[in-house]
Amino acid sequence: MDRLALKDKTLVEILERLKNLEGNLRNLDGKVDSLNARGTLPLSIYGPLQTNPPPVALDASRSGPWPTANVHLQPPAIPPASPRDVQYVSATHKMLSWPFIRQVLETKNPNIDLPRLEKDGAAMLLGLPGRTVNLPTSMYDSVNLGSEGASISLQVSPASQVEGMQGGGLNMNWDTMQRLSKSYFDTFNLIYPIMDRQIFQAEVLPAIASHGFDESSSSTLACLVFALGEVAMSAVQGAPITTYKGRPSGVRGGTLERPPGISFFNEARKRMGFNLTECSLENVQMFALAACLNMELNIPRTGLDKLEALVGLPDFSGSFSEEDYLGNQASHFQEHFASQIVLRRLSVEFHTTLTNAFGPTHLPVEPPIPSAAIMMKQMAAQLDQWRGLLPVYLRWEEENLGTFPHPAEELYDDQSMYPPPVPDLHTNFMFTADLDSPPVSYPYAVHIQAASLRTRYCYVKYLVHRPFIFKALHHPDQVTQTDAEGVAECLKAMLKWPITMSPTCFHKRLIPCLFFWTQNLLGILLILHLTQQVPILLRIRTSLMGSKFDQDANETVMLCIDWIRDLKNTDATALWCWEILKGFYPLGDDT
Repeated sequence: MDRLALKDKTLVEILERLKNLEGNLRNLDGKVDSLNARGTLPLSIYGPLQTNPPPVALDASRSGPWPTANVHLQPPAIPPASPRDVQYVSATHKMLSWPFIRQVLETKNPNIDLPRLEKDGAAMLLGLPGRTVNLPTSMYDSVNLGSEGASISLQVSPASQVEGMQGGGLNMNWDTMQRLSKSYFDTFNLIYPIMDRQIFQAEVLPAIASHGFDESSSSTLACLVFALGEVAMSAVQGAPITTYKGRPSGVRGGTLERPPGISFFNEARKRMGFNLTECSLENVQMFALAACLNMELNIPRTGLDKLEALVGLPDFSGSFSEEDYLGNQASHFQEHFASQIVLRRLSVEFHTTLTNAFGPTHLPVEPPIPSAAIMMKQMAAQLDQWRGLLPVYLRWEEENLGTFPHPAEELYDDQSMYPPPVPDLHTNFMFTADLDSPPVSYPYAVHIQAASLRTRYCYVKYLVHRPFIFKALHHPDQVTQTDAEGVAECLKAMLKWPITMSPTCFHKRLIPCLFFWTQNLLGILLILHLTQQVPILLRIRTSLMGSKFDQDANETVMLCIDWIRDLKNTDATALWCWEILKGFYPLGDDT
């Protein structure tokens, strides 16, 4: 056990490097604060504003119009709705309101309510208007634990039961609690390390075993842990809820009407009302994920983000269980989590700067803001810096997001609930676009962690460069060489996101915030469609993207369509996206 007391030297090193980058961000806070008032010049993280860009930041030879080579670049006429050449929005439903894309949607999908989309885009994307399907509220059905053909009734013999659930129907034995909590801590808690495994196992579980469930925060948290533990087991071992042309769904376990974990979740929901007024760590843990909705859907923030500067990066310096030690040695979840926090802070800084400089409601002022290309080159450089700080075992090849960071055999032990992978199935590749071969299952949700980190990086890079897509669509005659290169970088960043590839896409119940990824995949599909229809984008695609782009783009389209198809029967966002895609892609007989 002495090894548990020793600080992991590798983690210390990465935290030190990430804190250096965090320090750079902190130095920018005062400059970014000046962006919060609409109409003010963005005294941004990229230095003082200059009417004329410095020569070192942008080659003057690239600032002239991009040569047209006798290609007609002017798209159909659009209303003069944009006050500038580029426009930045983060949410996909805001991108759908771009004048050019609105015009395309009116032609391809005349039934789409565009005025309502502009007004209530987030609600429409989540399928809230007219939603009729609700989670069942009955408590005491059998709980499917994911193993093939097996379920365990929550009514057990008095000699081994844990009492206290309302109505006396949801009783559990010690083995079930251990199995469900291990499933949770080996998956979801590695992705978002919210709970202390050692305290939960040493204090919470024994207390429930001795005294039963009550209305306390501890009992509520236990119900949520058990619910997510059941979800995690079903996500890997459960039966797929549908099959498409012989390919099993990535949504496993439960049914369309009763997802796994619902009985435990309903018990937690019953108790959460009693916990709302408590000021405790447990209450923070229960609502910690509420902030995930802000930037992605332009939903107002909860206020939890205001505490971020006070918390700082985690150093995982406290005591932890042997199971977590082994899990971190295999999956490096601590480094994944710390790295993702810094990446998120970078993206928030970028979002604030770009919104205030190029947001749709920002009015141009004098003197003019610096070139968007300069600003975005600086952001791309910061992203590269973040990526360069990652330890070797978290890195990936820039041109191949699917490569394995370290040998797969290091991930498996005798206690793993995952079978070892088929030998030589995906040699040297952790992720593959081949969805017809049996997916590999990795322990400790390591493929979810790696896919999330890599895809988040791609997502931020894609957002930073997407304003160049706006300029190409709305002002093609003003596109410079640098702008064209910005479009090319945006197109590269949207290719073959690991979260859409195998094996990640076959374990969708382990992926938090599916709706967030779904709406962004819709945006990617629309842009890739336009690169074959709009002359300026078509020329950039054929002249700047390289010989491999067409193959990668086709695989990306296949992966994104498969993702949305797979979710459309269970997720309102996916169904809404599917209806839009019908006007752009041949979806076969599955419509």
